[in-house]
Amino acid sequence: METSIPEIILFIALGFLMLAMVFTLYRLLKGPTFNDQIAAMDLLASIIIGIILVYGMLINNRMYFDIAIIIALVSFIGTIAISTFIKKKNG
Repeated sequence: METSIPEIILFIALGFLMLAMVFTLYRLLKGPTFNDQIAAMDLLASIIIGIILVYGMLINNRMYFDIAIIIALVSFIGTIAISTFIKKKNG
């Protein structure tokens, strides 16, 4: 099976996204402040969206783009909810 150049680029992008996920998980677990952990959760959702999009491009299935949009919307609503909670908690 012959691999084309765009597929190789997608595999490289997938590798970089996995590496970014490892660093983000480290920040999520060891974050010095609660705000760092919230930012890491938001970044983790973005990285997962990127992984889903790259995978959808690799297997040439457009359904994964819809899934990425849904995850982005849920992540945005979650980030707003957590920010509102922190704002009310701190006064």
